Amino acid sequence: MGIKSTLIGTKEFYIRVITIVLPMIIQNTITNVVSLLDNIMIGRVGTLEMSAVAIVNQLLFVFMLCIFGGMAGAGIFATQYAGAKDTEGVRYCFRAKILIGFFMLVISLAVFLIFPNPLIKAYISETTTPAEAVATLGHAGTYLRIMLIGLLPFTITQIYASSLRELGETKLPMIASVFAILTNFIFNYLLIFGKFGFPKLGVAGAAIATVMSRFVEALIIAIAVAVKRNQFTFIIGAFKSLYIPLSLCKKILTKGMPLLVNEFLWSLGMAILLQCYSVRGIQVVAAVNISNTVNNLFNVVFLTMGNAVAIIIGQHLGANQIEEAKKAIWQLLSLAVATCLVMGTLMAAIAPLVPKIYNTQEEVREMATSFLLVVALMMPIFAFAHNCYFALRSGGRTLIIFLFDSAFTWGLVVPTAFILSKYTALPILLVFFLVQALELGKCIIGFFMIKKGIWIQNIIK
Repeated sequence: MGIKSTLIGTKEFYIRVITIVLPMIIQNTITNVVSLLDNIMIGRVGTLEMSAVAIVNQLLFVFMLCIFGGMAGAGIFATQYAGAKDTEGVRYCFRAKILIGFFMLVISLAVFLIFPNPLIKAYISETTTPAEAVATLGHAGTYLRIMLIGLLPFTITQIYASSLRELGETKLPMIASVFAILTNFIFNYLLIFGKFGFPKLGVAGAAIATVMSRFVEALIIAIAVAVKRNQFTFIIGAFKSLYIPLSLCKKILTKGMPLLVNEFLWSLGMAILLQCYSVRGIQVVAAVNISNTVNNLFNVVFLTMGNAVAIIIGQHLGANQIEEAKKAIWQLLSLAVATCLVMGTLMAAIAPLVPKIYNTQEEVREMATSFLLVVALMMPIFAFAHNCYFALRSGGRTLIIFLFDSAFTWGLVVPTAFILSKYTALPILLVFFLVQALELGKCIIGFFMIKKGIWIQNIIK
């Protein structure tokens, strides 16, 4: 097989990929555009408010990835059951997600309600003035308390949306998300600034708008699946009991536990990473927040390609189409890297412009621009590593995923960020660049694992 045929797929292949990823790209692009606009709105209120929201969102990010990781074990089986046309298997996996999702919800609520202040204070630098520290803690506490209400509908949405995507249905989650995004954007404007007779609530208004949007999304997707039960047959009888065969429970726990631990540790690693940067001042937190918000908009393509890898490769493996899976993985990886070369170039072009919109210090704007340029340079490398992760996950190689993702993060990335931030006088931009560049090592490891084929496994056979 030549290099061209290895890396470039057929017309039918790209039509299938586009059918899967386009609704998700649209959904995630709209989400991130509105997130950017929301971030700008908060940024117009003030730097402390923006930093407070960024801190809480980083903490909630840990919860969200725990939900994703907790359900991922069931999701691996559901995707392969879908490839094998086994509706009952998909139904059992849906029930498993309900149990896992609500268990994670209860644990997370307990942590956030018992330890809110210590978690928030970890991100407030010792160099921050007492007045700024108190203000940031107050804004963050208010925002967190309201956002906790939205964790229930978020969990319900993920149970439904992930199950639909594993079947290859990406349009319905997109539609539900679009309505939620519009709700969030409209009420953010009304409640942050107090427009058209609404109260001016600042960060509290932003939190209320987000919670409202979460309920809208959960209701739309749950009602739509119930109405279209003849199309989504896994939902028929799904709530008559929570029965799952013991053998499948053991398999889901065996495969899912490493993923749950991995997502928790990886997201915690990202939270610690921000905390490492925060020792250089609250301005750095604000700059990273701006950079991440813009970066998320341009990361949509390669993040969505990861879902395409999980769906396409998982369904091939479930149907025992091993050669098709081998061919598809390299074509998906090359497509992800190629598209991210384009996206990285576009992000570099707008990097100097977006931070100017924010009502913050010039120092913060300049840092944010520099961070964006670094991430733009690294985007193709991030894309390759990210999609290698999903290839390993599609075959249920969850222990290897743990070593590839979390062990790498905690063994190399976090210690490097901690040492460089706290114990050297290196400029924060150089520290940020060196930490991001470590992803190249992960990329090389991923290449050899994909080439060796250790990801190839039918777990439902």
